[in-house]
Amino acid sequence: MEKTIVLVHGAWLTPASWDLFRSLYESRGYRVLAPAWPGLEGPLSTLRHGVPAAMARRTIKDLVDHYARTIQALPSAPILVGHSFGGLIVQLLADRGLGCAAVAIDPAPPRGVFPPPSALKAALPVLLTWAGWNRVHTMGFKGFCATFANTLPPAGQREAYDSFIVQAPGRIYFQAAFGIGNGLDFGNRKRPPLLLIAGGEDRTAPASMVRANAKRHGKSPVRVDYREFAGRSHWLVREPGWEAVAEAALDWAEQVTGSATSAKDQATAA
Repeated sequence: MEKTIVLVHGAWLTPASWDLFRSLYESRGYRVLAPAWPGLEGPLSTLRHGVPAAMARRTIKDLVDHYARTIQALPSAPILVGHSFGGLIVQLLADRGLGCAAVAIDPAPPRGVFPPPSALKAALPVLLTWAGWNRVHTMGFKGFCATFANTLPPAGQREAYDSFIVQAPGRIYFQAAFGIGNGLDFGNRKRPPLLLIAGGEDRTAPASMVRANAKRHGKSPVRVDYREFAGRSHWLVREPGWEAVAEAALDWAEQVTGSATSAKDQATAA
């Protein structure tokens, strides 16, 4: 049976952020799906100039339901991999019992996992905007350099910002801040195995917060693991060394699902 991976991008990004992971996973014999958030389906060149106004009203539940429909339409349970806010979405999907394995990279925190000051600072431009819950927001270049891609050299920061960053809905940040729509059953016995990955220099989802997140999931008898990559920022899915992150996520998922041999055989046959 064809093995499938569903990639869930984060806020400020589009499925284009997954291009490197997608190529690697397809070379390993997987069918890879990377659906856009509702409203972000257009070409990146268009979205860079502004996203649809309806994006301002997107809720966390809207996003989770959107991916759930994609997953439920598949013939078998896929591996789920999410980055940043997509990492929170993946945890919420896993909490519904979806997926055969789930990987959350630099995930936004679920309710009950409290962000440290550096994570709060990264969200302040959205949370302090007047009527920010009804607006789409633009991440400033200085903020991107300071909290999102702080380990990249200046030229790399400029290229990444100009190539990948789009506007994001403010409502999901306010919901996350007030614990609306991001609650999990940390003792859930029906979720799939879960891996949380952190960057050692991440200032948006600091490693300490991701470790605390993993610890909360330890209330479930279902396997949860934690992996940290030293010297990496929140741009973990594209900064130099991204291959190690992508391979670690897939190797772990293949181990916990017992699919390593079949996937590699498919890749060889292709």
